[in-house]
Amino acid sequence: MELTSLPLPPLSSGGEVITFYSYKGGSGRTMALSNIAVLLARQQNASVPVLMIDWDLEAPGLHHYFDHAHEHQPGVLEFFEACHEQLRRRRDGAVALDDEALAHEVLAAVGWEQYVSRVDEASQLYLMRAGRLDETFPERLAALQWESLFHSCPALFRCFAERMARHFRYVLVDSRTGRTDVAGICTTLLPRKLVLVFTPNRQSLEGVQAVIQRATTYRRSHEDEQRPLMVYPLPSRMEMDDSVQRAQWRRGDPAQQIAGYQSGFEDVLRESYGMQQISLESYFDEVQLQQTRALAYGEQVAVRQDQGDGDRFSLTRTFEALLAWLAPGYFPWQSLGEIRLQASIGKARRALEEGGAAARAVSPPLARDLNALGALYRGEGRLRQALTCFEESLSLRQRGLGEDHPDTLVSKINLADTLRWQGRLDEAQFLDEAIVEARQRMLGAEHIDTLRARADLAATLGLQGRLSEALPLQDSVLDTCLRVLGADHPLTLSARAARAHLLLQRREAELARAAQEQVLAARKRLLGAEHVDTLHAKTALAHTLLQMQELGLARNLLDAVLKANLRRLGPDHAHTREAREQLIDVQLQLGVPADEAPLVPELHQDAAMDDYGDALPRSSRRHGASANSPWSRKTDDLLALDGHPSAPRNPPR
Repeated sequence: MELTSLPLPPLSSGGEVITFYSYKGGSGRTMALSNIAVLLARQQNASVPVLMIDWDLEAPGLHHYFDHAHEHQPGVLEFFEACHEQLRRRRDGAVALDDEALAHEVLAAVGWEQYVSRVDEASQLYLMRAGRLDETFPERLAALQWESLFHSCPALFRCFAERMARHFRYVLVDSRTGRTDVAGICTTLLPRKLVLVFTPNRQSLEGVQAVIQRATTYRRSHEDEQRPLMVYPLPSRMEMDDSVQRAQWRRGDPAQQIAGYQSGFEDVLRESYGMQQISLESYFDEVQLQQTRALAYGEQVAVRQDQGDGDRFSLTRTFEALLAWLAPGYFPWQSLGEIRLQASIGKARRALEEGGAAARAVSPPLARDLNALGALYRGEGRLRQALTCFEESLSLRQRGLGEDHPDTLVSKINLADTLRWQGRLDEAQFLDEAIVEARQRMLGAEHIDTLRARADLAATLGLQGRLSEALPLQDSVLDTCLRVLGADHPLTLSARAARAHLLLQRREAELARAAQEQVLAARKRLLGAEHVDTLHAKTALAHTLLQMQELGLARNLLDAVLKANLRRLGPDHAHTREAREQLIDVQLQLGVPADEAPLVPELHQDAAMDDYGDALPRSSRRHGASANSPWSRKTDDLLALDGHPSAPRNPPR
């Protein structure tokens, strides 16, 4: 195939630089980059310009995936040799330029077109090779001092990345391994996105996690480099036929002294981005690069060989899974469910903007997807985002369906629940009363949906401190549930638990305890000792026992909750962390020294990631739990909503 050198006009909107890095060789990094490049170049009817840059100058190989000819094609080395010469000439000149102006002048003088060649006549796929691979290449490479080049013009590499991203939608950089000057340039100075390819072993993991810390620290600490950097871990060479080994490396195995890579990346990303809590569960469920013969031998682009037969075991599906996060720029801690809903919502919004019949047709599914996305955010503790979704969903349904349509009431219920969790109780009460009125009018006073609505209103009144109104209303709900539904119905048990919570607020702890023990016994009998509803009942009873100063019993219950969550959810799940914090509070009151308690590292939040600020509530470990402690308020809220801890009462519609 003839390689051609073509100038490309600037894009209407800038592209982005994505660096592929691995700490050690043999991870499949270059293979991953080449496959991702081909998939990106196929987008939009193969009209998306994509540039690959082989910056692994000590072991260049990216060109082998596309063409073996033109060994004397200039590339990265010759380009920066020319930049070095231009800088030398300008140092000898009389005109002094600021750093960024100097970088742009040098880059314009050198030009990039002659160093870039097209490698696929069916798409806009281009390559900047490592360099002219002749007998002088090693000597010339050794002579080029990257650190000296950087100090001569610190903005040079950043401006180079910006210049290439003006002509290519995606610029994929194949970085050198290890801790070298070139690796630092590729991972810290160039990219907006960083794909870290690693094999599941300690050296590889520690190496790529250290790169995250260095790159994000550098970006934060240098005024000229404070640009976004998004990180995407890519586990490689995973044995698909050995589920035990995959689980060991992902989750960890203390007996084998294996630290799970998922929790390791969650910790380093949480620290680097200044967040309270994140989960890579959904991301790593989808993104694992399996060991295959194509990965083990030769330089083959698997997505070309699949020829449309990319079944779920193929490398094509693996790379497409990574692109679901990488191409649109979703964070790896955003779940696949969120990504799909966001995509559907975005498509509907574009149809609304275009107007016409299509716009009228998308309003109901848009409201449905917004409601589902709000429920997802609320489940993750991202209450501000949930509130926005529920408000928009409600507005669309009010306009399109009317105030009393069942779907409109679902949106009102979800919005009221979220307002209640946020402590915006007057607004929640207004919605609760409207829902109760509509349910009673349309369904009758004893319908299950009416009973749920009345229980929600009682919960809101209780949180407002209006116990003289809340308790009679909750008693009425419980009496009707017992008569109509029976003592073991989930709503009856929830009503009994909510009544216990109101009694506790009225400082009738003995009555509250008796009711909670009934609820716990029934849920354990009906659902099992480790069902999520049973665990909620244990936590609520522990809170009551704590107020009654029965610390030993409270500790036993919380210990059981923590152990169950460890078995069900793992050590890094938000519910497990919360259970651990609650247990520590009680242990400290019992006099257990802090260094003997299984303390959880303090988490923090940065304003830059404010959207995720509700992900995990803070808790105090040093003063013990009380009626006003952070975790007890969390339990209060949980009890107020205890009618539906295991599933939404009104599923997204």
